[in-house]
Amino acid sequence: MTHAQNAAPKAPIKPKELTIHGDTRVDNYYYLNERENQEVISYLKAENAYLDGVLAPVKDLRGKLFEEMKGRIKQQDQSVPYKEGAYYYQTNFVQGGEYPIYVRKKGSLTAPEEVMFDCNQLAKGHNYYNLGGYEVSDNDELAIFCEDTVSRRLYTLKVKNLKTGEIYPEAIPNVEAGGFAWAADNKTLFYVKKDVKTLLGYQVYRHVLGTNAKADVLVYEEKDNQFYMGLYRMKSKKYVAIVSDHNGITTEYRLLDASKPTGDFAVFYPRERGHEYDLQHYQDKFYVRTNFKAQNYRLMEVTENLTPSPSPSKGRGVQMTDRASWKEVIPHRADVFLQNLDVFADHLVLGERKEGLAKIRVINQKSKADHYLEFGEPAYVAGISYNPEFGTHVLRYSYASLTTPGSTFDYNMDTKEKTLLKQQEVLGGFDKSNYVSERVYATVRDGVKVPISIVYRKGTKKDGSAPLLQYAYGSYGSNTEPGFSSTRLSLLDRGFIYAIAHIRGGQEMGRHWYEDGKMLKKKNTFNDFVDCSKFLIQQKYTSPDKLFALGGSAGGLLMGAIVNQAPELYRGVVAAVPFVDVVTTMLDETIPLTTGEWEEWGNPKNKPYYDYMKSYSPYDNVTKQAYPNLLVTTGLHDSQVQYWEPAKWVAKLRTMKTDNNQLLLHTNMEAGHGGASGRFEALKEIALEYAFMLNLLGVQK
Repeated sequence: MTHAQNAAPKAPIKPKELTIHGDTRVDNYYYLNERENQEVISYLKAENAYLDGVLAPVKDLRGKLFEEMKGRIKQQDQSVPYKEGAYYYQTNFVQGGEYPIYVRKKGSLTAPEEVMFDCNQLAKGHNYYNLGGYEVSDNDELAIFCEDTVSRRLYTLKVKNLKTGEIYPEAIPNVEAGGFAWAADNKTLFYVKKDVKTLLGYQVYRHVLGTNAKADVLVYEEKDNQFYMGLYRMKSKKYVAIVSDHNGITTEYRLLDASKPTGDFAVFYPRERGHEYDLQHYQDKFYVRTNFKAQNYRLMEVTENLTPSPSPSKGRGVQMTDRASWKEVIPHRADVFLQNLDVFADHLVLGERKEGLAKIRVINQKSKADHYLEFGEPAYVAGISYNPEFGTHVLRYSYASLTTPGSTFDYNMDTKEKTLLKQQEVLGGFDKSNYVSERVYATVRDGVKVPISIVYRKGTKKDGSAPLLQYAYGSYGSNTEPGFSSTRLSLLDRGFIYAIAHIRGGQEMGRHWYEDGKMLKKKNTFNDFVDCSKFLIQQKYTSPDKLFALGGSAGGLLMGAIVNQAPELYRGVVAAVPFVDVVTTMLDETIPLTTGEWEEWGNPKNKPYYDYMKSYSPYDNVTKQAYPNLLVTTGLHDSQVQYWEPAKWVAKLRTMKTDNNQLLLHTNMEAGHGGASGRFEALKEIALEYAFMLNLLGVQK
């Protein structure tokens, strides 16, 4: 059935007036937020059927792409083992297995393998499965773990005896993934409970094995619903930490001596608006990465066990340190962003970022001599891996580039000897020398230079004839790294150029890059992307009839904004789980995550933010004009961007757009924000996106 023959579904119009600040918006599709309404479900299914009809000519291609991408993955595979305590830990994959198997070996790598969690077995009977992390007790006998079988990010916490294989009766629902920690007594654990409506973690409970979870003790409750909450055991194992984070604005740590589980959590340093910090504990001191008088952060240290003093924040227990006692270790630098750090007995390792690229810096704690690791490619990603032990001279780190598969290295911080432990094996004859990467800069409309990382197959012409897929995210200070993707090869080998635009709203160029792409400066994000597109066209990497754009979640908002602003630049756009109904969502505090997002987008209950938000919100700015071909994807159980945002957007576009281009909506009826679970099922969604683009270019095989 052709696009012309296949009649597009039309959602009924049911106007609803939404009024605030004396301004009334009419939402014709507000009712689509009724997840249990059979009319809504029928509409979503009709859209899925319509998509299948329009893309019928590339049904075989979708299958071929899936098999092609799956064929590059080494199915029988395992991670590089790491040592923690008495055990070596590793993740295995088996032939045909969708999910990981977590194993360990005691004492040496030649010891018998103990299976801790076989997620292929745990997933049986579920359409979706995700093991949201685990933590082993100090005596190595027990493990906390949590599971989500719906994709709503509401996990159930369980405890397994690793010696007997028994899973204990405790099954505590609605917890945060990874938001748990053992105390040092091997029987007490702490966990973060989530609000089932807003999906915000807001309470920390203490649970003792063998007791009724209903009797668990509430040890902390976050009263401010703009804060996200985390919980973990620090690397030194001495402290359990509760972290309250106000989305890029404010941080507050609470610490408890893990050997005293019934004690009170103490505030390390109380929350102050605009002050963010994080901690590393080692021996008798804390390292504090802080943005106090340091936009790009600096590193301080403070001696442990200072006399606690009453917290200036009423009801917050004791304050462990006074900022006047902090001593500077690494000063602020205007051109270097201090991203993270790790601490070893004799070394400090800093993750830094300069000119948009990650750097790893090693400092000898005794001599203070320092050096940077060398990587030698124009665009890459490198990061400090998991290093659970202090008493080692060996740093484990990860590395990849647009042409180099993901690699794990051990690095001797004294001798500077580098050992490649594992590189992602790409099956099917992959040869990195067949591909070329570049790093270029586009000067955008306000004079700022925006980096673009580019990769293509050697021999691809740069005369405007090549199709190009431009990707970006540009929100929350999240960096879009120029890493490797084996799935991307299916485009590169068909003549595509792939470009990552490192637009403002991320943090690639330092903290100011983020600050200049949020709140009342959010439009810089959209303008940067459009101007990067124009640059790529001007430089003959592609042309408007061959240029495609891709973004997901907040990057889907980006896609919605650019097709309103400059639809003529793009042949096709893929908006994955797009956040497009910005005003309505940010006004509704009952929707998951809304309140925590006000410091990213602004609170539209304040008129200046309402007016600004309304001026770019994709749903509110759909107009009678021609739009590019559009593929929009969502998941019925999405916890981050509710399915009705993309559904409403597509319904409105159908009535407003003046073109005959494709407008397709795909709803995964069994998944959420991250799409399908399993390492192969997820490839089907990528195959759909690629087939959509290739079909527009007349490639159907």
